Formats: sequence, structure tokens, C-alpha cells
Amino acid sequence: LTALPSNPTMKSELLEVATIGKAVGLWGDLKLYVDSDFNEQFTPGSTFRLKNGNTLTIETYNSHKELVKFKGFNSREEARKLTNQKLLSTIEETRQNCQLDEGEYFWFDVVGVSVYDGEHCLGVVEEIERIGLVDYLVIKTDEVLVLKEYSKKFYIPYIEQYIVSFDKAQSRIETKDGLSLLEAS
Repeated sequence: LTALPSNPTMKSELLEVATIGKAVGLWGDLKLYVDSDFNEQFTPGSTFRLKNGNTLTIETYNSHKELVKFKGFNSREEARKLTNQKLLSTIEETRQNCQLDEGEYFWFDVVGVSVYDGEHCLGVVEEIERIGLVDYLVIKTDEVLVLKEYSKKFYIPYIEQYIVSFDKAQSRIETKDGLSLLEAS
């Protein structure tokens, strides 16, 4: 599972991909806190949106020092105006700019997918949380199971021990022992 931590429900929704931190140095460099597994999208010339609708274009990015400089922000004072802003990208831009390896998926492809253990529908992926190095599917339990007094939400680690398959076209995740995790919740 590959990360873009957001829960979009529509394909045109904007994704938060980074948070701009404090100004560093005298020439407009800023600390960049990346909320994505895809540093390759932060290349010179890349454009991102802010929540206020403005756009920023990257002039330079140093992934080792986590520093970014945006075009038009050439002093510490100018750069400070960007502190705590969120960099946003669309789902379409993310698909275009971020390369997945075999068996990897964007979080926004997984959220909303039905989760099964055999023939039992356990529920729907409501969100994904990364705890340590493991991604956990937060499952909103199917109403039929909630009526049987199972927990309304539970977690399934996105690891081979529990995830058998993800069929993106069928919007279905097949688990092994997912029902046991629900019962233990």
C-alpha cells in the first residue's frame, strides 16, 4: 500500500501532499514536511495549489535536508508568509506524477472499498492510518454485523498475513482472518 494520506470521495478532490514549515536561511528556503511516499513529485517546475486557491511553483527541492524554495519567494520575510500552508494536488496530477510499483496502490484507491473474509462482508475501508511502518485499514463495520453487536469500527493491518488480494476493478479487498480481528475488537 502506498501512501497519500487523505480520504477523497470524488476524483476532483484535492489531496494534501505536504505542509510548509518554517523559513530556513536568508534566501527563501523553507522546511517541507512531505505527507506522501512520493518525493519525486517535488521537482523544479512542479506546481501545487494552496487552500486559498493560489499556486506555488517549486524552484528547488532538497529531499535530504527537506528544504524547498518556491519561485517568487526570495527572502526569509517573503517565505515566512507560506509557513503552515498545505500543498495540494489533484488525484489526476498525482496519478501522472507518482509512479507505483507492482502491487502498490494509492490510499485514495483503497478508501471506500468493500472488505470481505470469504463470503462475509466485513465493511468498507473508511480511512487508512500509518502506525510505525505498517498501514492499517480502518474498517467501518457492515450494518448487519453491527446489529449482531460487533464493533462499529476495527483495524486490519495491510500486510500479507491478513490481506489476500485487492481487486481495484471490483472494489473488493479479500482478507484472511479479518473476521477474527473484528471479533476480537
